[in-house]
Amino acid sequence: MASIGIYGRLGRMGQAIAAVIPELGATLAGGADAGENPEGIARRADVLVDFSAAVAVDAHIAAARATATPILIGTTGLSRAQHALIDQVAEEIPILQTGNTSLGVALLSRLVREAAERLGSDWDIEIVEMHHRMKVDAPSGTALMLGEAAAEGMGVELSDVAVVGRAGLVGARAQGTIGFAALRGGRVVGDHQVIFAGEGERIELGHRADDRAIFARGAVKAAQWLVQQAPGRYSMDAVLGL
Repeated sequence: MASIGIYGRLGRMGQAIAAVIPELGATLAGGADAGENPEGIARRADVLVDFSAAVAVDAHIAAARATATPILIGTTGLSRAQHALIDQVAEEIPILQTGNTSLGVALLSRLVREAAERLGSDWDIEIVEMHHRMKVDAPSGTALMLGEAAAEGMGVELSDVAVVGRAGLVGARAQGTIGFAALRGGRVVGDHQVIFAGEGERIELGHRADDRAIFARGAVKAAQWLVQQAPGRYSMDAVLGL
């Protein structure tokens, strides 16, 4: 029975995770929020989950490293430097980093990758996401994750082909780019749609989250899986065996 520590315990996701931990056969080791020492909970927990803020992630990774505790990072808005840090520390401890802990979104990501690979550059790819009015980063971590999946299928780097938002006289769409549009409003938990637009036809792959508990359950299941793994950097694909 894994003991789970939560960074961002008082946030939306932190509260949702704490609520589902008992039903999934794990225990809550406790949590830490802004201003608290992250090493205390790292020493008490078998595995950590981080749904805090990007500015706090470095300290949480350092605490996990110092205590040799596996960590799942679901916080979004990470910088390139933070991704590089994750790669480095993953040589010492198991780290699962993801923009979304829904098992359904993990499968969607796989489908997007395969579609992009098979359809080729003649099909335009656009990713549209919508979240509640309080979300602070855009595009969402999930949208970027889906963009990474599409780019991988195309055999390119997302940073080379991403177009985030359009306004004014931007000209015709460049072939092979991946567009992003972000909508914010109400209490929307998370909607994501990936559109493959060809000549005279469209394919639309999507996921709609109606309850934050799906992310919480996915996070707990992923944490339970992670605690049994060797050092390395993992994604939700590995949890599902994809």
